[in-house]
Amino acid sequence: MTEPPGSIDLDETRLAIANRLRTARQMAGLSQGQVARMLGMHRPTVSEAEAGRRKVPAEELATFARLYRVSIAWLVGEVTTVDESTEGKNIILAARELKKLKPEDRRKLLEILSALVERTDRG
Repeated sequence: MTEPPGSIDLDETRLAIANRLRTARQMAGLSQGQVARMLGMHRPTVSEAEAGRRKVPAEELATFARLYRVSIAWLVGEVTTVDESTEGKNIILAARELKKLKPEDRRKLLEILSALVERTDRG
């Protein structure tokens, strides 16, 4: 059966919200377990929402949006830009990941980064 013109595909919408929830959590540098603890949920609840296997009520969307510091409009796909710059959030996420490395590995990675920046500056 074909959908009438202008109709909304709810499965597609749920998957889009699920992807945005996952992206926002990752940009916030949080694990599903951390989010679950912070919001008083079970980790599978967060996982199911991010997989699009469960509906996320409006109240939960608002809670996720506050935690991740994004707008509800962005989570539901009404706007395409995040409240804060994606580039800035990616830099913060990269810094969090750097902290997890052993000091020697972090030093090596920073050397590589310096070489890349130097190469970019030259041309």
